Amino acid sequence: MARYTRHELKQDKFAETAEEAIHWTVAHRSLITIGLIVVVVVAAAGGGSFWYREHHNAVASEELGKALVTYNAPVGQPVADKQVVNFNTVAERSMAAKKDFYRISNEYGSTRSGQLAHYFAALCEADLGNYKVAEDQLKDVDKSRDAEVSSLAKLALASVYRSENKDSDAQALYKELIDHPTLSVPKTSAQLALASLYEAKQPAEAKKLYQEIAKEDPKGPAGQIASQHEQAIKQ
Repeated sequence: MARYTRHELKQDKFAETAEEAIHWTVAHRSLITIGLIVVVVVAAAGGGSFWYREHHNAVASEELGKALVTYNAPVGQPVADKQVVNFNTVAERSMAAKKDFYRISNEYGSTRSGQLAHYFAALCEADLGNYKVAEDQLKDVDKSRDAEVSSLAKLALASVYRSENKDSDAQALYKELIDHPTLSVPKTSAQLALASLYEAKQPAEAKKLYQEIAKEDPKGPAGQIASQHEQAIKQ
């Protein structure tokens, strides 16, 4: 059965997709920092409380960017640049990133970056095999009033449920995401995840859903992925 891994769990798509957003953040940290500084300077004209709020958001975003560098750091690879963090194992990296994400979540929980840090902390727990902890943390993140963050938590929680063999719970979340899509988790992402879940025990349903996705997005990436999986089921 095709199963979503660490790559699929990172579904942050406030601009395009989660993975793209993460890598863009890591690759353009200096640009993001400059942009945040500009926001803070402009906000200063609006009054002290507004400036403080924007400054708080800016610091949280910068801290999240640093933590994401750790989260995506190379593992077991020789690195020429001594300033680049390198870890011996994935577990070692997840432990380090988890610590940073929880700290950011505790300090900046009222900001979107703080809530995303909590989300990534839960992903680290899942990476470490702490599924019950990940489940509890993602349920907390799902309570966010930010629909984008909440939908990310639902998608990740469904993946954790699958790891715990709670397929019916995962299926319910995927259907909820399909009915209430967001920028971070568009309808096609939830559909692909649900079809993946169907493949092992309900191949006919999986095939039907893949065909539907391919029909709705014939030239897009989701449609192409669906077509490939649908063809594989025929074999």
